[in-house]
Amino acid sequence: MENRSSSLALPVYRLMTRALAPIVPLLLSRREARGKEDPMRRGERFGFASAQRPGGTLIWIHAASVGESLSVLPLIDNLIAGPASPCILVTTGTVTSAKLMQEQLPDTAIHQFVPLDHPEYCGRFLDHWKPDLGIWVESEFWPNLIVEASKRGIPLALVNARITERSFRNWQRAPGFIGDLLSRFRLLLAQDGASAQRLRELGADTVAEPGNLKHDASPLTYDPAELTRLRKMTGTRPLWLASNTHEGEERTAAEVHRILASRHPGLLTVIVPRHPVRGEAIARELRALGLTVARRTAGDTISAETGIYIGDTLGEMGLFYSLCDTVFIGGTLNNTGGHNPFEAARLGCAIVTGPSDFNFAETYADFIANGAMCRVRNAASLGDAIGMLLTDAGERRRMSSAALTLASAGSGATGRTAEALIALLPATAQRSAGNA
Repeated sequence: MENRSSSLALPVYRLMTRALAPIVPLLLSRREARGKEDPMRRGERFGFASAQRPGGTLIWIHAASVGESLSVLPLIDNLIAGPASPCILVTTGTVTSAKLMQEQLPDTAIHQFVPLDHPEYCGRFLDHWKPDLGIWVESEFWPNLIVEASKRGIPLALVNARITERSFRNWQRAPGFIGDLLSRFRLLLAQDGASAQRLRELGADTVAEPGNLKHDASPLTYDPAELTRLRKMTGTRPLWLASNTHEGEERTAAEVHRILASRHPGLLTVIVPRHPVRGEAIARELRALGLTVARRTAGDTISAETGIYIGDTLGEMGLFYSLCDTVFIGGTLNNTGGHNPFEAARLGCAIVTGPSDFNFAETYADFIANGAMCRVRNAASLGDAIGMLLTDAGERRRMSSAALTLASAGSGATGRTAEALIALLPATAQRSAGNA
């Protein structure tokens, strides 16, 4: 009975998404009101393209959010420079990633919001773009989009695949469902050994391990003039950064600030939330604690009285990692599972994290083993770790140097991944030329 139920899961899912179509506009309106959708580009969510399909070979890359989309930028450059000289279409699902892609994609690449996972929307999207190859990044599976692409004979590849222990356990409850989806990918490339093994146990026939694309990404960029301006405002004040924070972690950072401020006169705590739209709410919460808070989006200056500076902007993480060399990576004190440490490491930061790291378990283990990261057990011990790094400049330099060395080594994953993808193209490129 379990196997039969599992085999029926995909057809049932497809029926349910059709049945829910009437309420989709209401759900989108609510998301727009919270700043989570772009109302000017709503049509893209229903599969209506806002750009023409370019002629020739077209490779479609779907990256869920900011981290995934940034990780494929070097891969995009590699593919464009390859023998097929393809045009690139990138889809993402968040406003933040859309803005970053519009700023950072090469001129020959196009960004669209991924259609909502309804058979009609997905079909409309695919019939307009007619990609010669579809590349999915990491672990976001949209069943209808995968099925509709497969029905149209579009070769699919899953790259930098990441299956956490938690998602693995969840998928084990529906082996027929995930087995069906995985069988539709012609190429499966895992970012680490653990993910590769979990994919095999979930039914994937062949899984290669070319390495982690995030290991090969370029350092985050920043505006040097803006960095100079911020450094003039902060002067010689001691600084530390809480990056990629989630709800609850900003309050923890504020409590650490209050504890350390008496020992480090002039201490400035910089908080960059994972979702910048929360900036105003965070400021209200911390001001209620009696702290003097400045917000970047409000144009606030950093005065001598400012204790907390909230970097609630898009695409400026490189600026803040360059400003502060002592960093706590958020999403690690709750059940989020952590965020990419390479970004901070490439800009020479000493890194502190909490215990939750299931999104990057092997990577965090490597950083800790190489002395490039300090892990704290809970919020209470975070203050001790940050205080130690603020006090001990030698240890701070040693950790930042170890992190930079580890992040600069490069894994070669981008080149190996590009080669495997290009191998899928010859037959499909002929079809693309005929469709152009």
